[in-house]
Amino acid sequence: MGADKAQNQAEDSVLFEKQPCQEGALGLITLNNARKFNALTLTMIEAIQAQLDAWAEDDDVRVIVLCGNGEKAFCAGGDVRSVHEAIQNAKGRPGNDGERFFAAEYRMDYTIATHPKPVVCWGQGVVMGGGLGMMNASRYRMVTPDLKMGMPEISIGFFPDVGASRFLNRLPGSIGMFMGLTGATLNVADALRVGFADYAVPNSGFEELMGHLREQAWSHSPETNDRHLLETLQSFAAEYQLDLSESNLAQHEQFISRICRGRDVVAVVNAILNTSTESDWFQAAQDNLRTGCPVSAHLVFEQLHRGLQQSLRDIFVMELTVAVHCTRHRDFLEGVRARLIDKDHAPRWTHKDVASVPAGWIRSHFTPPWPEDEHPLRDL
Repeated sequence: MGADKAQNQAEDSVLFEKQPCQEGALGLITLNNARKFNALTLTMIEAIQAQLDAWAEDDDVRVIVLCGNGEKAFCAGGDVRSVHEAIQNAKGRPGNDGERFFAAEYRMDYTIATHPKPVVCWGQGVVMGGGLGMMNASRYRMVTPDLKMGMPEISIGFFPDVGASRFLNRLPGSIGMFMGLTGATLNVADALRVGFADYAVPNSGFEELMGHLREQAWSHSPETNDRHLLETLQSFAAEYQLDLSESNLAQHEQFISRICRGRDVVAVVNAILNTSTESDWFQAAQDNLRTGCPVSAHLVFEQLHRGLQQSLRDIFVMELTVAVHCTRHRDFLEGVRARLIDKDHAPRWTHKDVASVPAGWIRSHFTPPWPEDEHPLRDL
């Protein structure tokens, strides 16, 4: 870590540093919850939001870097166990810390995506859920050979959020729909292939990258800094020739695009489940869908079709509406219990299969539970 460590850190779970460069400075945000794969808590998110807001006004800070502590993960997503606990403790009261978590997380992601200073994300190891949201919101995305990337929310009765209604739709073909429905995990070659990442570099390269960034004379122009940053990252990544030939998607993407492009969610789900394959990767995706929440499959289908025509701001507004409904219904609590708390891996979903979920139940998830002038993200 560099010099001038900031004093504001949240329970030793997120660290902020302002590191001097030849001219200007860079701001470093380190998720420091390695024991939990740097899973995000509400406290961490609120601290990051405050620092991003401060650095937006700090003329010294020209570039921002996001990374995670430890060797295993950038970020495994939100700490949904703590969200589950907050919801349980609230005993049905709206506006609880579980709901506040998602509102704060989406605001943070929107802030990263629209920040006046260019943001670089170092995506080492596990990048799942909320971690993928932070990474996709960043201007530049570096990944390592041990990357494990995905949106596994269907397994816990939730849906791919944190802006996934936008970034899953931007994947070629219907790969985004497949990822949302199955929670399929991408490796480094897959991520580069579909544009989820910009550069692949060795795990050991972080300090070298930071050294390159500190050597730069950053200007007062964000546009100039952005161009200079791009050149610096390209030059750094070009130093390494990594073997990126093992793409799981390369073997299946045409088939995935064909079976996932329809408008009937039941037909698409059945097409995935009924596919005969010897691929361990595809079979794991099938198992996730087969044992996942039927309501979640419908939510994925609906959010991606709605998200096609929405701005980033409207996507986060929509996703918060859906997220709050999920926290107020049983499937999310049951999914977290079964997968992460009791770990019996036998969730009892409210519907037995995708075909039995009423269309009206899905539509209700997209109806805001607040008056329009009280939506927590109305000011984005």
